[in-house]
Amino acid sequence: MKIFPAIDIKDKKCVRLVKGDFDNKTEYDMSPVEQAGKYKAHGFKNLHVVDLDGALTGKTVNLDIVQEIISKHALNVEVGGGVRNIDSIKHYIDVGVEKVILGSAAIKNKDFLKEACTKFKDKIALGLDAKDGKLSVSGWKENLNIKTLDFLNEINDLGISRLIFTDINRDGTKIGPNLEETIKLANKSKCPLVISGGVSSISDIQKAKELRNKKIEGIIIGKAIYDGDIKLSELAKEI
Repeated sequence: MKIFPAIDIKDKKCVRLVKGDFDNKTEYDMSPVEQAGKYKAHGFKNLHVVDLDGALTGKTVNLDIVQEIISKHALNVEVGGGVRNIDSIKHYIDVGVEKVILGSAAIKNKDFLKEACTKFKDKIALGLDAKDGKLSVSGWKENLNIKTLDFLNEINDLGISRLIFTDINRDGTKIGPNLEETIKLANKSKCPLVISGGVSSISDIQKAKELRNKKIEGIIIGKAIYDGDIKLSELAKEI
């Protein structure tokens, strides 16, 4: 199972939000590039990056930081946050991003999702962010009356190369990931799935591994690393 340490970027700094709330934000001293270097030094190969400025503006605000992370540390980076057009996807792929994560724009416009998957084969990941089993978009401020599983049925054949499932109620809370819902999605999905939201301990990662579900490709860990609940030296043993 791939381990994806997370870096959320806001105003050129590493931050963490609780349940996507910009008013419930913690800033950390280490720069995103330095934090990526720390992950690399511990042997991690994959990195999950969210451009929170991009999520707010719909532009690739922190493209330069993502490019520097890739050029300095040669990590496999998946990045999302406000990617709303084909040009933005191309900008990220041109600087060496492994997967570009689409969210609200792709969920609201399946033609955009289909075009992206066709033009950038094996490069498009889709973020499915859910609250109480139903999709949320637009920075989690807009709750759609669409069940996550129903939506997956609609887009399963478009050529998405990775799903990233986040239970919003657990994100940043460190209460453990929603493995039950993850399993349901993984069993239905035609592409690999990455778990996100609520990881609090090494045991959460070990429980995910024990599922032995071949569709579950990896797991994202954010706040638990920054707050010191998970030591990188211990996490590295799970790679």
